[in-house]
Amino acid sequence: MGEKVLMKGNEAVAEAAIRAGCRHYFAYPITPQSELIEYMAKMMPKVNGTFLQAESEVAAINMVYGAAGCGKRVMTSSSSPGISLKMEGISYIAGANLPAVIVNVQRGGPGLGDIQPAQGDYFQATKGGGHGDYKLIVVAPSTVQEFADMADLAFDLADKYRNPVMILSDGLLGQMMEPVDFKPYKTEKEMEELDRQHFDWCMHPNQDEPNHHHHEINSLEIDPVVLEQHVIKLGQKYDRIVKNEIRFEEYKISEDNEYIIVAFGTAARIAKSAVDDLNENGINVGLFRPITLWPYPYDAVSKVITDKVKKVLVCELNLGQMVEDVKLGVNGKVPVEFLGKVGGMLFTPEEIMNKIKEI
Repeated sequence: MGEKVLMKGNEAVAEAAIRAGCRHYFAYPITPQSELIEYMAKMMPKVNGTFLQAESEVAAINMVYGAAGCGKRVMTSSSSPGISLKMEGISYIAGANLPAVIVNVQRGGPGLGDIQPAQGDYFQATKGGGHGDYKLIVVAPSTVQEFADMADLAFDLADKYRNPVMILSDGLLGQMMEPVDFKPYKTEKEMEELDRQHFDWCMHPNQDEPNHHHHEINSLEIDPVVLEQHVIKLGQKYDRIVKNEIRFEEYKISEDNEYIIVAFGTAARIAKSAVDDLNENGINVGLFRPITLWPYPYDAVSKVITDKVKKVLVCELNLGQMVEDVKLGVNGKVPVEFLGKVGGMLFTPEEIMNKIKEI
């Protein structure tokens, strides 16, 4: 760790990705994440990396597919409508058991919407926005520092499980500036080690793989018996991820909480201010912030619902998406209320406070 640098979130995650060993980046410009692609265009040549502005989002994600198949740390980024265009390719990457990092700097929708921050892509990210039985590991930052830190985490998780990982940010975190402390660049030796660990991804038929392809990376299986075994094995991988990779933050959670607020990303940083003010006014409130949106911390949500908790309030910048997962975690113990803002609008700490007082 060195001296902190004041940076936009979009630039910070790009710098952190390069330091984490990303040497291939393919994307197409879209607001509010264009600073990320601009930063990569400037910096990738300086580290002997590959930068290419593709002709479309569809082309970009298929370039990611190719680089991932070559065993390289590769990343793409976009904002909501652009991620929608990438979904077929993301499903291919998941089906081919390949690692890649996808950054989504969300904006208002549906359709082209606007360029303001929103959280309407939760379902798309966590429930499989593409086709088939697949899962993305999804992590959600709430500060610029965390946005940067998640680049390193995302690449490590992608490599560990040979699975695409999405960093689900938004237009506020992408555009705002905060001090960031970066990890050092990977050394040449560390980069060589990354290449070595990826060298034998294409399994030989005598290895224990269900499809027994010889040196072939593919997501197409014509034989339904072979595809069934392939998808079952993917499911077993997802079970391991659920067991090992759940992350969350508890803020002012105690046995005496009367109310629990659940929020992620930008909504959570606003909710923290409301929690501070509510506690100063004698209302005992805690904040539960999921960091992994998939796998979702259902058990952890359940554990914060003590006998003293009267209600749970879910705060999201959408019409209500994560609230469904919160209800699964709460499992009917107490009522779950919802506060949402849409169209790129943000709620204020005062609005959250008023909602708590209302319920």
